[in-house]
Order: sequence, then structure tokens, then C-alpha cells
Amino acid sequence: MGVPAIGTAGLSPRQKAAVIVRLVLAEGEDIDLARLPQDLQTVLAQEMALMGVIDKQTRDAIVAEFCDHLESVGLSFPGDIDGTLALLDGHLSPDTTDRLRRLAALNGTGDPWDRIATLTPEVLAELARTEAPEIAAVMFSKLPVPRAAEVFALLDPALARRIAYTMSLTGGIRADALQRIGRALIQAVDALPRPAIEGKADEKVGAILNFSPSRMRDSVLAGLEDDDAAFAGEVRKTIFTWAHIPRRIDPRDIPRVTREVDNAVLIKALAGAPEDARATVDFLLGGLPSRLAESLRDEMETVGKVSAQDAEEAMDQVVLAIRQMEASGDLFLISQEEQDDGQETETTEPSA
Repeated sequence: MGVPAIGTAGLSPRQKAAVIVRLVLAEGEDIDLARLPQDLQTVLAQEMALMGVIDKQTRDAIVAEFCDHLESVGLSFPGDIDGTLALLDGHLSPDTTDRLRRLAALNGTGDPWDRIATLTPEVLAELARTEAPEIAAVMFSKLPVPRAAEVFALLDPALARRIAYTMSLTGGIRADALQRIGRALIQAVDALPRPAIEGKADEKVGAILNFSPSRMRDSVLAGLEDDDAAFAGEVRKTIFTWAHIPRRIDPRDIPRVTREVDNAVLIKALAGAPEDARATVDFLLGGLPSRLAESLRDEMETVGKVSAQDAEEAMDQVVLAIRQMEASGDLFLISQEEQDDGQETETTEPSA
């Protein structure tokens, strides 16, 4: 004996929503229910668990009603501060965005842990040092694993071990306590002194030198070595140029890198690279499928002699593409420490 079908009359909006979700899942489509508030996720699951069989006529009526509702909507807003800030991304200043997230987290309309997850490793490490180990343990338990690992690396080993042990005691924390801790951490962040100029000096100098002509870069670095060797060493770690590509790019990523560069630019860079930068040319060609590499070599011969200025501009564009891939999370550079087992590789800065 089959389960009796549910008629069209008496279906609540929640039951109709359950029908739509069930239909979407049956069609093999992906639907991110995790974005719903937890109470709505619970209600939806409960409704689906209690539903019986829906006949085709009822299903079609619910779908038609749902489509009519969508067509009647002229404009919709995210409904929460996180969605609104995502919508306005790039149109608000970082300070305004940060202030709105802080206010939302403090007045209970936003999740404080969303804002905490966006803090820099340095700020999170300072919180770990100044807060009680139990609070720090909760913070690390909520952080994404890659970010937590970055912060751990900045801590004293003894403190890191203590926090790691304390994390084993955080499993039973209640949701309301978790929110209170998150709001308290945000208040602690706001109490930290903020520098008038954001960012580290070595990173700023390195970013400037990354886009400076090679002669200017070499001259500035040589001067910094004389003035402050330690600072010069930190600057060198942030610099990434054409000559660094063989040391800091995984060969498996070469095809993806070359696809991000206009072919004409790539040919100029490969054909015009000076003799002391040919190692990068060999590295890039060696990481490509043999047929593609041979085709590029033919084009390099066809293009003929490339002026030094055009070659340097082309090499800089390749480097810029790599930097943009790294910034967007599409590429990970091999760190200086990984490539040398802790030894600093650069005693002199190669040109280009």
C-alpha cells in the first residue's frame, strides 16, 4: 500500500519550500543550504522529514506559484550585513567596511567570527598573546586551518603548545558563549593601537621595487645593503622578478601561468630575455608540453631581435600576471625558506 499523496490544499509556505528544494536536488542541481540561518536549516530538514508523496499536479502548481513569485520580484537585497558588504565590495573604503562589520558584530546582527577570520595574522597573533589561553584556543578553533597555521608560526613555541592543548577542551562550548567570546575579541581588536600607515615598510619597498626598472632596483638594493643590511634582507624576501621564476614557481604551474599572458607578450619576453636571464626562458619552455614549447621556439625565431626596453616590459608583464594569480589565490609561490631550507638565496639581485 503506497503512501497517500498530499493534496494542494493546506500546504504551508515551509512545506512548499521543502518541495522546491527536493525538486532542485532531484534534478541534480547544487544548492547551498548552509548559507541559510541554522534555525531555517533545521525547520527545512524537519519539514522534509515529515512530507509524504506529492502528486504531479500539486508539484506543478507549487513550481508555477514559485516562478510567479520570482517574476514579481523587481529587486532584492541581501538581508544581512555580510551579504551587503559583499555586494558593495570595491565601492566602500576598507575603514568603512571594517567599521560596519564591527558594529554589526557588536549589536548582534552579524557573526563576529566572520570579521575575526579576515584579520591579519599579525593582529591575530597579538590577540593570542594578550588574551587568556582559553580564549585564544577558542579563536584558533574557529579560524580556517591555513590562517590558524600562519598565526601559530608567529607565536612563541611554549605559548603555541599551551594553546594547542587548551583547544582540546573547547569542544563543549555553547553557541551563545561562542558569540560572546567573538564580540569580546572584536572589542579587544579595536583597543589595539593602529599605525597611521598600514602595511610593513619592507613589503611597501619591495612592492615598489618589483615594478621598478632592474637598474633602479639593483641600485636601491645595493644602497640599502650599505645603510641597513637587515632591512635590505627583508626587502629582498618580498621581491619577485623574472629571475626568481625558476626558484619560486612549481613547474606544474607553468602551463597555467603562460595561459594568463598574451601570446605576443610571452614571445617578446622569451625571445628578448638577456643572456643572464635565459635560465628562466629554459625553465618556462621546459615546463610546457613539447609540441607547445617547440611552437613557441619557432615564434621566438620569427619575431627576431627584441629591444632591451620591449623585452623588459614584456618580462615585467609576465611577472605581473604571476603576482595577480598569487593575489587571487590561483597560484602559490614557493617561499624563500622552502627553496633553500632556510638559507637566503639572494646575495645579489639578478637583472630583469
